[in-house]
Amino acid sequence: MFELARAEDAVEEMDRPDCDPILLRRTYAQFPLVNRAVAGWGRLYAELIVDQLPTNRPATLLDIGCGGGDITIMLAKRALADGINLKVLGIDPDERAFDYARGAGQKSGLPASRLEFRQSDSSQLVAQKAQFDVVISNHLLHHLDGQQFSGLLADSQRLATGRVVHADIRRSRIAAVLFGAATLPLATSSFIRRDGLLSIRRSFTPVELARRVPAGWRVEERRPFRNLVLWEPAHAL
Repeated sequence: MFELARAEDAVEEMDRPDCDPILLRRTYAQFPLVNRAVAGWGRLYAELIVDQLPTNRPATLLDIGCGGGDITIMLAKRALADGINLKVLGIDPDERAFDYARGAGQKSGLPASRLEFRQSDSSQLVAQKAQFDVVISNHLLHHLDGQQFSGLLADSQRLATGRVVHADIRRSRIAAVLFGAATLPLATSSFIRRDGLLSIRRSFTPVELARRVPAGWRVEERRPFRNLVLWEPAHAL
């Protein structure tokens, strides 16, 4: 089967400033369902995050481009359940995403000592000389152009004292077919199906990512249809 060509210039509806606000909020509301099915952050938390969290002081984690905040909230709840003193900060430059995530955070019942959302981007935190034990993103890389991609990785290295985990979709025809079929019931209620299919077409193959990342970064292929872009301080020495 021929490889699915990358639709680098396609624009997702939710990225448009004039998109339907009702459909956008429904999309944020449906993110937890999709992410539970495909993102695998429960396993990533156990494999790649917990061992980076200090036990002799409060730990910190930054979620860049947090969208509706569901991954941010899930990680904060998981750490609380595990008895880990972790504060998770979710940032997104889009005011609409920030407003939704902040509301979701308030409904989560988590205290400010465990969870915070800000309307910000990574470069602003770098300028503030902020640092975090772990830096992550979910489904962000495929939204970025080449300069933004390089900027995100550079910012991540400056912000992280431990591991960086950027997780994204892996482009394939099979992924598009399966996602399209699974989300057919959501086709008219939100942007999930349309934008999800565009996200798959905009995303990278492992080979493409390996060509983009600088020295010290590594790319891992995960199931189902996932890529991880990883960095640790020791790898950059």
